[in-house]
Formats: sequence, structure tokens, C-alpha cells
Amino acid sequence: MIPALFAAVALGVPCDGSALRGSFSVVPGSAGAGNIVYRLRLVNRSSTACWLSGQPRVELLDATGRKLPTAPHPQRPGVGTAALITLAPGKAASASARFSPDVPGTGEPVGRRCEPKAYRLRVRPNGNGSVVVRIVPPTSVCEHGSLALSLWQHA
Repeated sequence: MIPALFAAVALGVPCDGSALRGSFSVVPGSAGAGNIVYRLRLVNRSSTACWLSGQPRVELLDATGRKLPTAPHPQRPGVGTAALITLAPGKAASASARFSPDVPGTGEPVGRRCEPKAYRLRVRPNGNGSVVVRIVPPTSVCEHGSLALSLWQHA
């Protein structure tokens, strides 16, 4: 039991949604071939360190906060290992999301918006709760909300 206690102290605590603020915005120059990349960035706004690890757990939301189709998956399946990203107060972590804003998937309408426009992104960190960040600019995410996500890294 004592080794587990020491491990918990050494690792710190997972980030709680209430301890974070962030953004989800387009990476300039990333649009092409029917895809675009947005950068998710979370900052620790608490007074204590916390950590994030793995692939972000996300959910797309419309302008009123209703859930939209969201289908996150690894950007590079089977490649890489999740790192423990420790965030001191004021420090940030980021991940990228590649998706199609305008190429419809199977069963989506052709010639008009493939999915409703997403205005916010709910992020569930490794700890409790969630943080909702603005999507800049708001966008449709085709293929039923398919997002290819990278692992968390230091920003």
C-alpha cells in the first residue's frame, strides 16, 4: 500500500475540468484536400499541478449546447505511446484534430452542409468533470463527426 501512495504523490492528480480553460481553433494554412486541422489547447488555471494523458475525450456541441454526432478516433492508430503531460499552474497541453468540414460521408446530404455546425467542444480530461471550449471558427464535422485526434503533448 505504501508504494501506491508514493506513486500517487509522484504522479500528482489528473486534471479536473474545473481547473482548465482552453480553445479549439483552426491551424492557419492547414485546409486542403477536403480536410482541415484544428488545435485543442487546454491551460491549467488552478494553483496546483495536474496531468493529462492519452487521446482527448471530446464531444461536439451546437450553438445551444446540444450534442452533435461525434466520432473521435486516433490520428495514428497503433503508433506512439501516451505520455503523462504534467501541467504546472498556467501551463498548457495541446492535441490536434484532423477532419473534413465539407466532404459528406455515407448517409450525409450532398450539396449542402453534411452535419450541423459545431460551435463548442466539450473536453473530458482524465480527472472529473469537463470543460467546454469555443470552436473558432464554428464548423461542420462531416462523416458523422469523425475527428482524427492526436495524443496530448506539451504546448
